[in-house]
Amino acid sequence: MTQDPRRKIDVTVSRTFDVPPDRVFSAWLVPRMLGQWMFGSRVRDENVVRLDLDPRVGGRFSLKVERQGALVDHVGRYLEIEHPTCLVFTWEIKGLPDDEPSVVSIDIAPKGNGCELTLTHTMDARWSEDTGRTSSAWATLLDALAELPVAANPFHDH
Repeated sequence: MTQDPRRKIDVTVSRTFDVPPDRVFSAWLVPRMLGQWMFGSRVRDENVVRLDLDPRVGGRFSLKVERQGALVDHVGRYLEIEHPTCLVFTWEIKGLPDDEPSVVSIDIAPKGNGCELTLTHTMDARWSEDTGRTSSAWATLLDALAELPVAANPFHDH
């Protein structure tokens, strides 16, 4: 049976943070902060090479890391930016053959003195066997973000 090439699947992960929505939102768009929780030795055995972000609708990003001796460049384009509640961007690894990039949607809602972040990664159905690994990877990254003491102030210099 052939799968419909237009079929998509969603992987959704949620995490509660003890800081206001604007602080969590900013951690996705400030390169120094992004490099502390999304990449590097805090998350896996890799080195951050360069993080370039143009955080505006239509702007692009390139997140380069060295992993096991190879350069990996996560690239994408910002589709929606609504500070501090919504961020949507494409997501792919440069150089890998793929018909179209996946899309990551981040919704942040106030919750008490903090907020709840819901991340939905929409990808081609051919990756359905990787949903568990994708969910686990995003959960690990959100946990790393929550553990940063500077998450309370993404512009803090410590």
